[in-house]
Amino acid sequence: MIKRPFISSPVILLIILALLTFWLDHMTRPPESVSDENLSLNPDYIVEELSGVRMDYEQRIQRKFAAQKLFHFLDAEVTQLEQVSFANTDPKNPLMRVYAERAEIINKGEDVYLTGNVTAVRGADEDNGNITMVTDFLHLIPKENLVKTDQPVTIARFDTTIKAIGLEFDNRIGMIQLLSSVRAVNTK
Repeated sequence: MIKRPFISSPVILLIILALLTFWLDHMTRPPESVSDENLSLNPDYIVEELSGVRMDYEQRIQRKFAAQKLFHFLDAEVTQLEQVSFANTDPKNPLMRVYAERAEIINKGEDVYLTGNVTAVRGADEDNGNITMVTDFLHLIPKENLVKTDQPVTIARFDTTIKAIGLEFDNRIGMIQLLSSVRAVNTK
């Protein structure tokens, strides 16, 4: 029997050299260009633990907000917030506070969409007559002092609890319009 190690050694060496060439070619290639479609999916900046104030000095209206995280998307002109709170103080109206897990701000702050355990409180903490509302979705329109939802809501004031589907709340005049399936319970 004849052994041929001299023939198999060059073949193995040639295979290793070919594999090394393919690996080096793959590693040294420039990264593939990113399409413009994917750029809008990535935020252009992220801010953590922020708060801000917006003032209207003529009408003495103050709007405050705070959030754990902010994501800004330049192409879509959208700002997303996590663990957010808003407060609106107006000398003519009671204090209005809103809390949510997430918020999406579009149209340069003209529309704010809140989702995830949304709670709105009208009135100060020391005010016994404050109104508390809980829902999963809320559309805020800050310039009009208007709040809307088409989702189930629960409203509580004093000993009364109201459940409904859909709501429109005008903070300027303090009017709440419940849209459907309204049920009220007074525990007194």
